[in-house]
Amino acid sequence: MAPRAIVVSTYELGRPSFDVASAAAELAAAGADVEILDLSVGADLDRVAGARFVAFHVPMHTATRLAVSAARRVRELAPGATRCFFGLYAPLNAELLGRFGEVVGAEFEGDLVAAYRRTVGDHPPRPGRRRRFRVPDRSGFPPLERYARLRLPSGELRVAGATTTTRGCRHRCRHCPIVPVYRGRFVAVPAEVVIADVRQQIAAGAEHLTFADPDFLNGPTHALRIVRRLHAAFPDLTYDVTIKVAHLLRHRRLLPTLRDTGCVLVTTAVESFDDRVLARLAKGHTAADAERALEVLAEVGIAANPTFVPFTPWTTLEGYLGLLDRISELGLVGAVAPVQYAIRLLLPAGSRLLDLPEVAAVAGDFDPDALAHPWRHPDPDVDALWREIDAVVRREVGRDADRAAVFGEVRRRALHAAGRPAPRALEAVPDPVTVPYLTEPWYC
Repeated sequence: MAPRAIVVSTYELGRPSFDVASAAAELAAAGADVEILDLSVGADLDRVAGARFVAFHVPMHTATRLAVSAARRVRELAPGATRCFFGLYAPLNAELLGRFGEVVGAEFEGDLVAAYRRTVGDHPPRPGRRRRFRVPDRSGFPPLERYARLRLPSGELRVAGATTTTRGCRHRCRHCPIVPVYRGRFVAVPAEVVIADVRQQIAAGAEHLTFADPDFLNGPTHALRIVRRLHAAFPDLTYDVTIKVAHLLRHRRLLPTLRDTGCVLVTTAVESFDDRVLARLAKGHTAADAERALEVLAEVGIAANPTFVPFTPWTTLEGYLGLLDRISELGLVGAVAPVQYAIRLLLPAGSRLLDLPEVAAVAGDFDPDALAHPWRHPDPDVDALWREIDAVVRREVGRDADRAAVFGEVRRRALHAAGRPAPRALEAVPDPVTVPYLTEPWYC
């Protein structure tokens, strides 16, 4: 009987993860009896009892915190099992995660198999990282209907799958956790692997697809080759992507092709409409660039999902109000997910932001429970406003929030914090344009 290996997914933004399925395929090829436990959709962690090998995927901050908690429980349920962590946040938090098990990097396939083989005494470890990908094994995932869906303007919900065409990023935004790991590099997943992965999800009921790449246009030729082939085979399939503001402008001639092949939504990290903040974050765009990129998307006919980091050490009360006013003036109220109003700058291990004297001055020592360096704003009133806005947003989690109503409440509180009277009716809030969006409410 093959040794049992469990791949644990704790949080993936409501997606059935490509990387988790890739890990499952690799372990199965190495002879393991593989099971996927997705805790975000109700899987029972008690199922790890008797497993020889338990691998936790840690692609982001929230997932890593949940994985640490789960690893403590696994230590009790399967004391003889080898525990392993893989994904982007594994090398970033190697010191902490190493207390609970082995740590594998973001390009994990070869090293993960090596760790498993050491566990079962099958073969000596294989050195180095592999660049060959297998088609992900998604047979262990729950039905796609249990994951986030795409809500269309008509109210229709479309079953959504997810895949990845690249890992890493060629850019070096100062606040991005990808940068300390990939250092400006990205790795392309072969088109044949991506196509095969999408085919199996469509067979399982997917009507929409999220490309989970950090930036879909890091390799534009690669990206367009894939979406053209998918559209030719599945003309009714829709999809969404993430694209950097600078890439939306640099590659604007490609956007009609994305639209014509089924792209209905682009997530883009605007972050701020304050050029000083954008410069400190090393975003590579200005506020004017961001506004133009949003205009370009509107002209092409692709909905925008702009994301922001409104609470930073440089945020002022007036600056926060300025952000809200600009969102309203640009007609973006209906396009901005409520959680975006409460995002607070995260300082993970290895953050390049700590190189800035003004950030180092407000940041504390690394907190292993929070998996970040805590920081206090120089103006306590800004931190107080953040706590208020965060509470407003958290009340909307799990509900199909009225985005205009949330915006109005956020703006009312920001006006009060700034000592400015709120009008009886917030006339500046327009009726939102309904846009497609994914039903997962959280962000990172």
